[in-house]
Amino acid sequence: MNPTASSCDQTPDEELALFPAPPPVQYQDPEQHVIQFSGGVGSALAAIAIAGRIGPTHMTLLIANTQVEDPDLWRFAHDVSALIEVPMVIVEDGRDPWQLFRDVGFLGNNFFAPCTKYLKQIPCRNWMTEHAPPETSMVYVGIEPTKKDRPRAESITRNWSPWRVEYPLLDGPDCPKEDLLAELRAHGLTPPRLYELGFPHNNCGGSCIRAGQRQWKHLLDVFPERFARAEREEQAFRADNHKNVAILKRRRDNVTRPLPLAELRREHEADKAQANTAAATTRA
Repeated sequence: MNPTASSCDQTPDEELALFPAPPPVQYQDPEQHVIQFSGGVGSALAAIAIAGRIGPTHMTLLIANTQVEDPDLWRFAHDVSALIEVPMVIVEDGRDPWQLFRDVGFLGNNFFAPCTKYLKQIPCRNWMTEHAPPETSMVYVGIEPTKKDRPRAESITRNWSPWRVEYPLLDGPDCPKEDLLAELRAHGLTPPRLYELGFPHNNCGGSCIRAGQRQWKHLLDVFPERFARAEREEQAFRADNHKNVAILKRRRDNVTRPLPLAELRREHEADKAQANTAAATTRA
């Protein structure tokens, strides 16, 4: 099934609060059912559940293209769309995160990610405003059934107002990621490769600025070219804006400072070299 493109998401929920308060809505029975589809396991299983409950008619898989997704995300998205026979609509701002950071003069980090708002939320909300009236539409969000994610539902519901929101995966017990991936396979789907490669989420090609030091080190090991681009972009932003900022931070002795990716890379390479030397000595 071919997606349609429109040039109009797992985000800090507080960023949605930047949108104006909506007017009161007189709700009717939903005629449109929109899956906020991230290309991850949670939103995929939510889509499958809703298609099984109401059928594919009047359903839409709405996904935002940030221009840095892993190519296999799109393979998986097409597979899900074909399995449940629901059309996929791709919305996009047109910029990637690094272009956006340059435009807004702010380097995203795990405390605030402007890319979430401008590259995902605004394009999705613009499409919904035009095509899915709140009065007759239902939004579905596939947050995973875990102790960490469940508390997010209340703020997501509040911040997506005036649209009504349901969470198909939260009705059952807590479920680890491995079980969710097994459920995908049971439906005949091959999970996105980022999960198989050890990444916790299938977004931004593994280079999400909300990731911590561990994931950035893992990105360096698995996709060194993606890490290298992020390092170059970060260094260029620091130089162009004359700011001592970084995606990551380090806190030691009650002092927090920026931790540039270049510094993290050098440390990780030194640690690996030391570990390899120790392993060789042990074998000898």
